[in-house]
Amino acid sequence: MAAEKILIVDDDTNICELLRLYLEKDGYTTTIVHDGQSALQSFRESEPDLVLLDIMLPGLDGWQVCREIRKTSDKPIIMLTAKSETFDKVLGLELGADDYVTKPFESKEIVARVKAVLRRSGSAAGKDIKEVRYEDLVINLTNYEMRVRGVKVDTPPKELELIYYLASNPNRVFTRDQLLDAVWGFDYYGDSSRTVDVHIKRLREKLKGVSEKWSLETVWSVGYKFETRD
Repeated sequence: MAAEKILIVDDDTNICELLRLYLEKDGYTTTIVHDGQSALQSFRESEPDLVLLDIMLPGLDGWQVCREIRKTSDKPIIMLTAKSETFDKVLGLELGADDYVTKPFESKEIVARVKAVLRRSGSAAGKDIKEVRYEDLVINLTNYEMRVRGVKVDTPPKELELIYYLASNPNRVFTRDQLLDAVWGFDYYGDSSRTVDVHIKRLREKLKGVSEKWSLETVWSVGYKFETRD
């Protein structure tokens, strides 16, 4: 199998070379760029499997780059930044980032997170088909596709992963922290309610009134569940 391609976007050349060293040692191929505009151009040309994206970049910042990539692609994005405030983490997640790493970081940690995100995203080869089916609803995590009454519904990656996780565990109640950890895949410190609630709200809009045999329910003061009925 061809080595998975990682696009590294950071204006710090030392960090870029260190990441290249560790990632290529682990079998990945890498491309390095140092500004936002070059990142978008390289993304279109090289079609990487994952992007390591710094926030503080010359020209277009990481937020803008993430937003532009998400208009056309679901490829995983890991944000790299010196910022650690809760607002920045929430913003990155809402824009579609898959993970968030605060500098300074250990290079081995980055490699581990790259592996985990690729594994969750289905980019790694050899995965079994991940699919759950209910009346008028099919959620396929292998193809990253949700169909409602047979029609494909445009669903961003994190929304799809969230509904897949809930639907794979019917009638089980999850707290917001449990959902954030399971779907976004890292320990989160701060108020998780905004991120999870926004994604749940969008999913409800897409699934409203589809079937009387299942629904996305709020369990007050606890969290959410995918409820099924006979």
